[in-house]
Amino acid sequence: MREKIKVLIVDDSSVVRQTLKDVLSSDPMIEVMGTAPDPFIAAEKIRHEVPDVILLDIEMPRMDGVTFLHKIMSQHPIPVVICSSLTESGAETTMKALEYGAIEIILKSRLGTKQFLEESRVRICDAVKAASVAKIRPVASKPLKISPKLTADAVIAPSTKAMIQTTEKVVVVGASTGGTEALRTLLEDMPLDAPGIVIVQHMPENFTTAFAKRLDGTCRITVKEAEDNDTVIRGRALIAPGNRHTLLKRSGARYYVEIKDGPLVSRHRPSVDVLFRSATRYAGKNAVGVIMTGMGDDGAKGMLEMKNAGAYTIAQDEATSVVFGMPNEAIKLGGVNKVLPLESIAHEVIRKT
Repeated sequence: MREKIKVLIVDDSSVVRQTLKDVLSSDPMIEVMGTAPDPFIAAEKIRHEVPDVILLDIEMPRMDGVTFLHKIMSQHPIPVVICSSLTESGAETTMKALEYGAIEIILKSRLGTKQFLEESRVRICDAVKAASVAKIRPVASKPLKISPKLTADAVIAPSTKAMIQTTEKVVVVGASTGGTEALRTLLEDMPLDAPGIVIVQHMPENFTTAFAKRLDGTCRITVKEAEDNDTVIRGRALIAPGNRHTLLKRSGARYYVEIKDGPLVSRHRPSVDVLFRSATRYAGKNAVGVIMTGMGDDGAKGMLEMKNAGAYTIAQDEATSVVFGMPNEAIKLGGVNKVLPLESIAHEVIRKT
């Protein structure tokens, strides 16, 4: 029998600690080994027993979560899932935490709400499971009831025929766990005249704005959070806003994006399957699809649909993936034309466009 994933919860709020403990304990694969109100007490607990995953708050007394994260990754790397607020300043701080090696982000603001109980419970447990199997990089110096897993049909109907091919190519990308750093590598390798790119990265709302701004400052191409009706043009990447599905659409020769609400698809919103389904319908052979590091199977079915419609599809390889779940599922379904290490994907995308 597989051993349970041992989790340490570090948060200065006793209410949040108890809520997270109840949520995680409802999953038979997870065991909460302890809780701590601040990093100093957490460090003492870790000296006695090392957890498989740490659930870490950002703002705490005596030592903030980012400083503690940096110390952990420098001295004794342990997979960390960040608990954060929705504020813009919190989003910027959380981007720094991801750079330091945090695996996932969980929003604290919804703890206890009806939407949290219906949607976020599964996502929190999934984040812990993803972190437990993630490849982490050191930094120098009762059973859970699962809600129905919806497919892209819930947002966009399947299409048997794509629109007539045009001369313009478009790239659609899906990523999850480990994707923030993988996307940085991919986009920084893109030339100024790169084809238009639309990206779904599993990330909470309000954090995608900060993420896009950070990438825009380091890439030759423009990077922005997608807004409804944004045109997909050369030299620009659009990142799906958190908690909103993003679809590729076309009017004549113009590609644009539609931002819409809807149910969780493959347990995510935004969903890679939804983006890939829309690319199948509106771009067909003109599309290049890329699926990158991430837990689960979101995007696998959509990538197969793209490949069957004549699109060229690429998966990140196991060696460079933090979690090989999403790429592996797409490969197993037969939806991938080429499997490549992260550093080779941009060149292949340009070659095929």
